[in-house]
Amino acid sequence: MNSDDARFDTRAIHAGQAFDPSTGAVIPPIYATSTYVQDGIGGLRGGYEYSRGGNPTRTALETQLAALEGGAHALSFASGLAAEDALLRTVLAPGDHVVIGNDVYGGTHRLIRRVHGAWGVRHSTVDTSDLDLVRAAIEPGATKVLWIETPSNPLMKISDVAALAQLGHEAGLLVVVDNTFASPALQQPVALGADVVVHSTTKYLGGHSDVIGGAVVFAPGRDELHERVQFTQFAAGAVSGPFDAFLTSRGIKTLGIRMQRHSQNALAIARRLEEHSGIARVYYPGLESHPGHELAGRQMSGFGGMLSIELAGGGEAARRFAESTELFQLAESLGGVESLVNYPSEMTHASVRGTEAEVPASIVRLSVGIEDVDDLLADIDQTLARL
Repeated sequence: MNSDDARFDTRAIHAGQAFDPSTGAVIPPIYATSTYVQDGIGGLRGGYEYSRGGNPTRTALETQLAALEGGAHALSFASGLAAEDALLRTVLAPGDHVVIGNDVYGGTHRLIRRVHGAWGVRHSTVDTSDLDLVRAAIEPGATKVLWIETPSNPLMKISDVAALAQLGHEAGLLVVVDNTFASPALQQPVALGADVVVHSTTKYLGGHSDVIGGAVVFAPGRDELHERVQFTQFAAGAVSGPFDAFLTSRGIKTLGIRMQRHSQNALAIARRLEEHSGIARVYYPGLESHPGHELAGRQMSGFGGMLSIELAGGGEAARRFAESTELFQLAESLGGVESLVNYPSEMTHASVRGTEAEVPASIVRLSVGIEDVDDLLADIDQTLARL
């Protein structure tokens, strides 16, 4: 069977992961090499010359990533921000303009505002769940990229990818979706009209909090853009190493079943939190009370493992909650098998304080792992009892 024609879980295990033809090893080897012997000058074996330009272990991961997202090509980077930076540097020039959401990952906002902003790139920050606001933010001739993050980080806003893609294409924009929170197991932005999908593969794709990486996936028909970003990657050098690529590929093979468990656990915890008087609001698209619940149900096959809460007692109560959990460990990052708690305003989103993307001090973000849900609920209960 051609793995490209298989269903998601089969693709996750087999795409780019053919057994080693020389030994029959089921798992492709890790090519821990920096360079490759040539058959005469320019006689490259398999197209490999130097591992900054290409490595078989990285190629295997890129094939896997493209297959999962329904893309034609993928590139694997040293981190999610390295992936975003290479894409933006390729498609933008000084004077260009980007429309981004007002609840994007703090590192993305910092990259666009401070790094690319110093280069002369401008941006507008809007609520991308409101099509009219997005339309009004587009500057004809200047806006080049519409950057969508859904569900958003950390307030779990849901944006209509298909409608935004149509709006962006009518304006001649490149439509980019950060699919890190949902993962391709739950959401397929290319099928909804996105041109490019980006990931921090550190999160759900790797899934075990043991490797950092990023990816850019290109929709069919975006071959020329793939070649340009690939050149930027080669010229600037922010590639993933073979061991990182191997760990990410290994994590991807269980992505489908992990996302099911993440989603089940998160929904149970969201419902428990919604019942507590000390919680002013629960941000989780799986709840009927979430304003994006119906849309999320249409464009996602599950609601994911991420949720945030607003503490009724404000910032002091939020800090106390974040520092009182036991199974939920206080740490940055997300998407691993273990549960984590994060205080965004002073951790992952500290860099956006004072901007339109500032996260209120009363917000706590939970990355719900795949532990036994009763143990996680007991941890939540004992934490709430301390409020």
